[in-house]
This record gives sequence, structure tokens and C-alpha cells, in this order.
Amino acid sequence: MIEKLIVLEDIDPVIFYGVNNTNIQLIKALYPKLRIVARGNVIKVMGDEEEMCAFEENILALEKHCAQYNSLKEEVIIDIIKGNAPQTEKVGNVIVFSVTGKPIIPRSDNQLKIVEEFEKNDMLFAIGPAGSGKTYTSIALAVRALKNKEIKKIILSRPAVEAGEKLGFLPGDMKEKIDPYLQPLYDALQDMIPAAKLKEYLDLNIIQIAPLAFMRGRTLNDAVVILDEAQNTSTQQIKMFLTRMGMNTKIIVTGDMTQIDLPPSQISGLVQAIRILKGVKGISIVELGKKDIVRHKLVERIVDAYEKFDEKKRKEKLEESLKQIQ
Repeated sequence: MIEKLIVLEDIDPVIFYGVNNTNIQLIKALYPKLRIVARGNVIKVMGDEEEMCAFEENILALEKHCAQYNSLKEEVIIDIIKGNAPQTEKVGNVIVFSVTGKPIIPRSDNQLKIVEEFEKNDMLFAIGPAGSGKTYTSIALAVRALKNKEIKKIILSRPAVEAGEKLGFLPGDMKEKIDPYLQPLYDALQDMIPAAKLKEYLDLNIIQIAPLAFMRGRTLNDAVVILDEAQNTSTQQIKMFLTRMGMNTKIIVTGDMTQIDLPPSQISGLVQAIRILKGVKGISIVELGKKDIVRHKLVERIVDAYEKFDEKKRKEKLEESLKQIQ
């Protein structure tokens, strides 16, 4: 009789073991000749060497399935241990699976274009209104690359530009002041990575979330780097960010031209960057519109109403200018 330890590295053990440990109990039942003890992310197994080799191979296959789908069902366990290919849901264009096992897919033609252009280019600009899925799709692509071990880390950043409040008036230290600006990024990650695994990634700096100012002086290698809300960068900030790009790195820049919170006298770095970089080989620009909005149906109506209001104001301003000339 020999003993072996198997470490579950890429998954949340809670999902792997199942509710009330139902999955691990089923695995034990399918291997009656082995003594199996599971604690934390370590499975200790004792028994015949040949039986243990088959057990380890199947556990690794189950771990791989669990990492990909963020779920592990009893029928999948039985299929894999019996040597059958598990019956998985066939969904086209899946980027990753959510923590509930639901497939995250592009939900519009332009979201699909983001996925396609990400594969072809090392730098991608995704520009569109609130709710068009540009940030969520970008983070899903980064998570997929990390899961597939194509990169070593994900770096997410935002400019800490106030839309009303001032940082100095918010309570807490600098991290506590900045975290509210980064919360949408945390929300997306929590949808795609189990809580325990996400905490581990954050603790080990495999996933880094930081304000744009913290990017200065760095060279970012083996990563997917996402700059969100880029319309609120200055021209110097976005140039600084884009030139952080290192080897085996992809950069995604997202922004909404209708939500610039900079002072009226300041030019948006995103607006200038798109003008300068349009047509540069290796850089793709995807523009999303109202038809790509995938939030509540009212969001599209709100965006539409504000566009009509802004157009009316522009016409009134133009008419007033013409009157003054006359």
C-alpha cells in the first residue's frame, strides 16, 4: 500500500467537492478499494499503486473540467471515471463560464468583433456607450487567457477621476479611497472566478487592480492589461499607459466618449489616441453603439434620450452663434 497527495491548484475546492461534499463522496464510492481523505485543496489517497494511477489521472481530468466550466456535476464525474467523454452543453462562441457554470458569450455582433479582433491584434480599443458590454467582454477574454495559461497575470486599471465626489473627502486610506472607482472591475471578476480562487489571485498579484497613476515606470510582460474608462485619461496619461506594453502582452482600452468627466478645457487622451493610432498595424478599434446595449431595456432608451437632448443643445448653440454673427 502506498500513499499520495494530489493538490488541486486551478479550482475552488468547494465547487470540486460539491454541496455537502456530495462530489467527493461519489468519487469515494467509485473507488471502493482506495482510502481517500480530502482537506482544503489537498486530496490524500492510499491504496494499490495501479488503482491510484488511474485515480490520479481521473482527478486531474475532473479538475480540468471544473476549471473550464466552474462547475462539476455528478454525471460528469461518472462519465470521466468510467472513461466516457462528458456530455457538455454545446454553446457557440463561449469565452468563459461564469461561477454558476453559465456560458459567457458575445451578446451582439460588435461584442463578437471584440473577441475576434483580440485574437488578431495585440492592442484593442473598444469604444461604446454604457451597458454595451465592452468592459465585461474584455475581462472575460483576459480570464480565458489566464485559465489557458497563455499569460501569467491580468492587470486592470482605471483613472481615478471624480464624477461628483472628491477623493479627499472619502473616508479611509488611499486603497479604501480608490476601491470604489475599481468596483465594476471586481464585479466582473466575481462573476467569472470563484471567490476563493479570486482572493488567491489577488493576494499573489496574479490579478492586479490599480489606478492608472500606479502604472508609471512599469514594463508589463506576459499579461492582458485592460484600461477601463479611458475617456477620463489625459493625453499624457494614456501615452504613458500604452507604452508600458512588454513582451507577450495584450492591451485592451475601453471608454465611452459621451461620459467624459474631465474639465472642459482638458482634451480626453482617448479621443486623441484614437485619432493618432487609427490605421496603425497591430491596433484595432471596435466601436459599439446603442444596439449593443445588453443591460435593462431602459438603458438604451436613456442613452437615446440623452443623445437627442445633446443634439438639440448643439443646434441651439449653433443658432445662437449665427445670430451673434448677423
